[in-house]
Formats: sequence, structure tokens, C-alpha cells
Amino acid sequence: MFRLILLLLLVNLPLSASASTILIVGDSLSAAYGMPVEQGWVRLLQQRLDADHYPYTIVNASISGDTTANALDRLPQALIRHQPVIVVLELGGNDGLRGLSLAEMKRNLAAMIETVRQSGAQVLLIGVQLPPNYGPRYTGEFHAVYHELAQEYGLALLPSLVDGVGTRTELMQADGIHPNSKAQPLIVSRVWQQLRPLMSRSAGLQHDDKAGSESD
Repeated sequence: MFRLILLLLLVNLPLSASASTILIVGDSLSAAYGMPVEQGWVRLLQQRLDADHYPYTIVNASISGDTTANALDRLPQALIRHQPVIVVLELGGNDGLRGLSLAEMKRNLAAMIETVRQSGAQVLLIGVQLPPNYGPRYTGEFHAVYHELAQEYGLALLPSLVDGVGTRTELMQADGIHPNSKAQPLIVSRVWQQLRPLMSRSAGLQHDDKAGSESD
């Protein structure tokens, strides 16, 4: 019933209102934790889009401390409000740090993926890394969740937002978990590689929708 209501709300909204929005749903890694917002990778990504004349506006709905369960609860309203064409899901870190059920984490992420797809938007799934002190078995199973979901749903995947960053102390904050401002441009470059093909596909889909409506 929940998904049916969401779908009915979305199909009755005009497509034009969502034509150029990228919605980012994440946690502290995407919420510019420990630094001014303008130094975070999301704001830097918007600057790159503007500089390269990509007609997209980013809405950052990331909240520090969010688990996948928290994000799942607030996702439907965010989709209705912003009507994105692309949704970036960067979540799971807080589930892992708290030692929460990986099966539940996977179910939550799967539900978000399905909800986003029902809205007509594309998904970019971004994984995160856990500190090595969580043990090889748990961290291995944790990282496998993202690969399994990407394979099951045919998603664009960035396996780790902080790959190449988390092991370099000069790029990390004192807590050893959050990248510092120096790392943010590197993160943008990694996200860009996965996001650009989705933007190209989105532009093609919007063109097809417009051509189809003009021929009706």
C-alpha cells in the first residue's frame, strides 16, 4: 500500500518539474561533516556541473548519522518534493559502524532502489568502507552488500566513496572516519566517473519523452 500511494502521487506530477534534479541521499560523508558546506564534495560537484554547463541542480538530502532505515523512511517524501531524474544513494556506513544487521541493511537499500525506480529516476549506488578493526569477515560481508545489489538491479556502482582516501592520514579528519576538505576534490572525481554516463542517459530519455509527447 505504501509503494502504491507513492507511485500514484508521482505519476500525477508533471515531468518537467523533475527534469534536471539530482537527489543525493546520504550520511555524514555527503553532508560535509566537519567542514563548511561549500567545501564538501556535493557542493564541489555542483560547481563542476555548472562549469561544464550540465543542466542539473543537486539537492543534498544527506543527514549525518543516518542509517539505511532512517533514509528509507524519508525517501518517499524527498522524491515527491524534488522529483529527481537521478538519485545517488550513499548509505550504510552508520549501519556498519553500529554493527547492525547486514541483512536488514540490504533490505533497506533494496527497498530504496525499488522506490526510486518506481519514480522513474536512475540510481547511482555508492558504497563506503569500514575501519579494519571490525574484522575481515564482517567488513567483507558489508562490502559485498553493495556489489550484490548492483548486480541484482543492474546499477551503476561506486564501490567505495573514500577508496584511495581512507588510508591516507593527510586526507582524513582526526576521527579517522571522515575525509577532510583536501580529500573532497578527489571524491568528486570518483563520483563524476559514475555519474556522467547516467546524466547522458537521462538526457536521452528526456529527449525521447519530449519527442513522444510532440508526436501525440
